[in-house]
Amino acid sequence: MEQIVNAYHIKVNKCCASCKHKESQNDGTRQCTKTGQMVEKKSVCSEWEMNDCLRNAGLQKGAVVRLKGTQIVLIK
Repeated sequence: MEQIVNAYHIKVNKCCASCKHKESQNDGTRQCTKTGQMVEKKSVCSEWEMNDCLRNAGLQKGAVVRLKGTQIVLIK
């Protein structure tokens, strides 16, 4: 597993668990949507691309939103 610094100078672990192309299966395994291979969470390949949800991790630009009438809280 490697560490990279994203565009906001935040260290991010470069691995399949943080990859945009990772898809979690019902049985808890992970599959790469680009290659179709089953991957381990600590794996990494040349096709790795940061998950959009993690791109803004640690920034103060987000907002916490509580959906009206529910217990659901979204972090944008």
